[in-house]
Amino acid sequence: MQATVHNASSVAGLDDEAMEFANAVFDLARSGDFEALNVLLGNGLTPNLRNHRGDSLLMLAAYHGHLETVRVLLQHRADPDLRNANGQTPVAGAAFKGDLPMIKLLIAYGADIEGASPDGRTALMIAAMFDRTAIVQYLVGRGANLDATDASGVGAADAAQRMGASNALALLQELKSTSLGPLILSASASEPHRRS
Repeated sequence: MQATVHNASSVAGLDDEAMEFANAVFDLARSGDFEALNVLLGNGLTPNLRNHRGDSLLMLAAYHGHLETVRVLLQHRADPDLRNANGQTPVAGAAFKGDLPMIKLLIAYGADIEGASPDGRTALMIAAMFDRTAIVQYLVGRGANLDATDASGVGAADAAQRMGASNALALLQELKSTSLGPLILSASASEPHRRS
């Protein structure tokens, strides 16, 4: 099968035959057929092809948990931060699904650790909401901002508390106190001692 959709960024404006081909390609991403996608990508298929909802091949493969398919797409220079029409990133989708290996792969290929949507909700907030402590630990360990808030002023700990995600809440509180502890100590050590 030869790739007939070369530099298209979306399926808008395609004729019926091209639309059928594009839909078949999206199905390959959803089903995890990395071998077929690798051939198509090698023949010139754009790795950032997007469907009518703005979901890229990478977004679809990541959302459906197909690690090898995502790896193939990334190796062919798929954009790990390409947002869908709702402004969601593959990292945020993987956090929602609880897929830590997927998050690690996306981050290794340069995805933004925050993965914030237009309303400011980050991957860390999503992981916290669903009590995904391993993901919370990983994201914070890689530099995710513990103090980030969304457009409503809700942070990761707030989101965890609202959703009853007690394990994530406890972990976030511990991480925040540990990360602030050295800062407080170093700030007080650098201040001159005052005598009363």
